[in-house]
Amino acid sequence: MNKIILLFTVLFIAFTVNAQPPNVPAESGATFGQKTTAEDAITVEQLASIMQSREGKKTEIKLKGTVTQVCEEMGCWIKIKSAGSDMMIKMKDHAFFVPLVLSGKEVVIDGIAEEKVTSVAQLKHYAEDAKKSKEEIDAITEPKKEIIINAKGVLVL
Repeated sequence: MNKIILLFTVLFIAFTVNAQPPNVPAESGATFGQKTTAEDAITVEQLASIMQSREGKKTEIKLKGTVTQVCEEMGCWIKIKSAGSDMMIKMKDHAFFVPLVLSGKEVVIDGIAEEKVTSVAQLKHYAEDAKKSKEEIDAITEPKKEIIINAKGVLVL
């Protein structure tokens, strides 16, 4: 019994230590995930047009944009400045994380774009990760149709 408790304690500590954003600089040229380049990167506006023409189907892209927000829990998602509401970028399969200091930086995201409807529960989860107030979280009452990108790699410009 003591071995089981010890095992769960060790696993909990290991998970807690690993489930945090990396504490590294995000200087020009830094990459997270797969290596990528800025070559052929498109703007957020161009992506919206491409997704409209492809009727929301999955599309491999390289997107250039400015990071407006980083998941404060693990660094497992970022938001990119967009004309409407900021665009969600997830780190594919949680295979890598980005540092909190990425906020405000211009980046290139190499990944797969897809139009999806994000549920209220998931939107509230993202708001909790972003350390939003209870009032802001409670104000989320509608699902949101949006372009989501599953990033394979992120390059800081």
